[in-house]
Amino acid sequence: MNQYYDQSKNQKPVVQDHDVIMRGRKTLDITGVKQVESFDNEEFLLETVMGYLAIRGQNLQMKNLDVDKGIVSIKGKIFDLVYLEDHQGDKAKGFFSKLFK
Repeated sequence: MNQYYDQSKNQKPVVQDHDVIMRGRKTLDITGVKQVESFDNEEFLLETVMGYLAIRGQNLQMKNLDVDKGIVSIKGKIFDLVYLEDHQGDKAKGFFSKLFK
């Protein structure tokens, strides 16, 4: 889990959970998303509190994005979900593009 301090209140660390909920290979709800690195109708690359998450599918669309809460919802036909270990920034993007050519 990722911990960060709520700077606006200068209080205890806030723990952000990371969950992936898939419904019938048609929708994904993901929490703990730091940022959306890239996306198109066949692949998404998300930076989460647990590392980079690559999602591949068909007719993928971002249904919901709440940056403040770290929530992303994706709809379409989901083929696979892969966590990319020990990759950051351009390295992750390069690996992702090679993985799904």
